[in-house]
Amino acid sequence: MKGERDIEKIYSTSEFVAKLRRLADSLESGEKFEIQIAGERIYVPVRAEFSIEHEREDGSEEIEFQVKWNHE
Repeated sequence: MKGERDIEKIYSTSEFVAKLRRLADSLESGEKFEIQIAGERIYVPVRAEFSIEHEREDGSEEIEFQVKWNHE
């Protein structure tokens, strides 16, 4: 089992759009999604759950598109 990890990576608008487009294409076709983040390849299974989170605090706001799954 891999160790714990908590990474946030900043992308340009065009990079972010390309990743979202690939994610959407994978979801529509019912295939797993593959992405590399900070040198590690991540495989998101079809059974993953998706949510959108909104946070507001101290004059700033944040929207997070979350993809979660358990290893089985």
